[in-house]
Amino acid sequence: MSNATSLLTAEDLEFLGRPLHGFLSVAGGPQPPQPRPVWFEATAEGTIQFFTEPDSLKVRRLRRDPRASIVVAAPVGERERWVSIAGRATVEADGAHDLCSRLAARYWDLDDRARADDLAGILAADLLRVVIQPETVRRYAY
Repeated sequence: MSNATSLLTAEDLEFLGRPLHGFLSVAGGPQPPQPRPVWFEATAEGTIQFFTEPDSLKVRRLRRDPRASIVVAAPVGERERWVSIAGRATVEADGAHDLCSRLAARYWDLDDRARADDLAGILAADLLRVVIQPETVRRYAY
């Protein structure tokens, strides 16, 4: 069953709280969208956020046109389910390192020394936080 709203539901937030990859698309002018996998967090306020480097292509594109969307799907072996969120994104200077640490703990085993070292390397870099305010949320669950 598929339906659309402008808000994330409690069921959406539960699903999006899992360590799944989101596929992010940003407006790119005359080129078709080119989704990229990202770690993300759905907030209690109903926004989606992720971190990125200041010189990334997605930041340059979002500064020109703030439209963005992210699609998250259940992995193979589970019943079909997805959530698609589209809205306007803001690029924030604060909170990216804390977000990165939270997401790394969700996606990686930080007791693994190699992963802990990877996280330290990411945290040593400049990071920005991107926040998508949902305007349209579509979902499907079988």
